[in-house]
Amino acid sequence: MKKLYKFLLNKLPRPLLIRLSYVFKRIAPLLYKGNNVACPVCERSFSKFLSYGSDIAHRDNVLCPYDLTLERHRLMWLYLQQETDFFKNKKEMLHIAPEQCFHGLFKKQKNLNYVTGDLESPLAELHFDLHSIPLEENRFDVIFCNHVLEHVDDAMQCMKELNRVMKPGGWGIFQVPQDFDREITYEDPTITSPEEREKHFWQKDHVRLFGRDYPEWLKRAGFEVEEFHTSKEFPAKDIERYRLNPKEILYIVSKKA
Repeated sequence: MKKLYKFLLNKLPRPLLIRLSYVFKRIAPLLYKGNNVACPVCERSFSKFLSYGSDIAHRDNVLCPYDLTLERHRLMWLYLQQETDFFKNKKEMLHIAPEQCFHGLFKKQKNLNYVTGDLESPLAELHFDLHSIPLEENRFDVIFCNHVLEHVDDAMQCMKELNRVMKPGGWGIFQVPQDFDREITYEDPTITSPEEREKHFWQKDHVRLFGRDYPEWLKRAGFEVEEFHTSKEFPAKDIERYRLNPKEILYIVSKKA
């Protein structure tokens, strides 16, 4: 069963996985009934979470079997709840590559004018290339763009486009896979095969692996950057119960007013 799950996770295209997940979530609470781990997004507890990731970046006990949150999603949700007015005040919001675990919830929020965009995701209402966003400048109060910039040809151009459509005084969260043992972001355009990309960049469709210099990329694109460190903001018992990555840092970007 584990081998079949891993095979489907790594081989099936993302749009198909999204559709299949709606079936799986109906039986998941029964299969994983328990109280060892908890997801703050769906507000359910389980005996354990599912494993997730490619062979080189595989992690156990990280994927919520009901709403499919990973470590980064649960961290982001807790940050939004505890540190922002995201759930209260009126906001014009752009969500790039909307995560399934967030999409339905954000869409129901009456305080959000919620716009979603992606190149091909069935969840997105607008389909476009992030290198050239077909939307007016200085429009959005909040922008989320998570685990996208490691896929694009020109990450700096995409960051600048996100800065362009953000309102002065606006803010956003742009998470990426990050190797904290690597000082400088690793790119090599000659690495093109899926197998070599997984080996070098942790996933078959990644074209770079960001290092500790990632916040400097964001600053060069015109953003101000604040860091929210998981290990400093949450006690060890919460990190374990919510299955957060203690090394992860949320980079909160903002555009100067």
